[in-house]
Amino acid sequence: MTTLLEPLRRIAAYAVCADSIGRVLLVRASERSGTPGVWSLPGGAVDHGEDPNHTVVRETAAETGLSVAVAGLADVLADMRALPERRITIHTDRLIYQVSVRGGTLTDRVDRSTDLARWYTLDEARELPLRAFTARALGLPASSADVVPDEAPEFPSFYAVPGPDGLHRAQRFAAYAVATDPAGRVLLTRVSDGYPGAGCWHLPGGGTDYGEQPGAALIRELVEETGQTGRLVELLGVASHRDAASLGPEGYPIDWHGVRAFYRVMVDQPAPPTVTDVGGSTCEARWFGREELGALPTDRLTEVTAEAVQAARLTA
Repeated sequence: MTTLLEPLRRIAAYAVCADSIGRVLLVRASERSGTPGVWSLPGGAVDHGEDPNHTVVRETAAETGLSVAVAGLADVLADMRALPERRITIHTDRLIYQVSVRGGTLTDRVDRSTDLARWYTLDEARELPLRAFTARALGLPASSADVVPDEAPEFPSFYAVPGPDGLHRAQRFAAYAVATDPAGRVLLTRVSDGYPGAGCWHLPGGGTDYGEQPGAALIRELVEETGQTGRLVELLGVASHRDAASLGPEGYPIDWHGVRAFYRVMVDQPAPPTVTDVGGSTCEARWFGREELGALPTDRLTEVTAEAVQAARLTA
């Protein structure tokens, strides 16, 4: 029964790396892992406060001996798997990056969670036992032996644990929308009092639930925070931000590390914004014209919103 397993969450980053003749780089899970003999993309867990771009470079070097450069973000996805022998169920938010090799020598590891690193053509990879996320990233049929939980277990949306310095720390994965309507207006939400960034305008979105895909979470949050129905257009990127002593409704400082996926979202039939999740972190939602948005002082926007508005060139 997977429902009796302890639920855990983590964020991880992986590399899709191809050589000059189209072979892809894969690593094999060792007997020390939860899936011995199964092949996957090189990569691993994002450390607290670490930028996922750095994670994928660090983990690829550790698992393969190769130094890589990040070319761009390819996909963001989530999955659950049960490890009954460890009495845990893990939800992992996976960031998939395209990378290229800068140098190094392909190296196998001893007494670690992976033991082999090899180049394979896609036809060869198709015959290997692949983790489901790896097959999806390579466009191959899924052939995973992962045990999938019967249902998503209960898991708090807020989960902080004492860190090595005694300060509570929390790592959270979230999805946010750069949402526009046919007239080119931009949809923003205002942060409620008592929350970090109170009074500032923010992008619609928020933390994903256990077992939830980022895109589905974003569409859900859009309805809850603004009353709008939207459709995903494209994945824009991922940002990492650490606030080493954030103070929110919990009432005590927390070392927060947020990893956020950003999507362009189209609201084809805009309506007057309505906040349905009353009492939460959002107190207001508004449509802004491009000129109106451009006239907002930077200190009226959350840091992540200011970055997204600039990157998406949303102002007039």
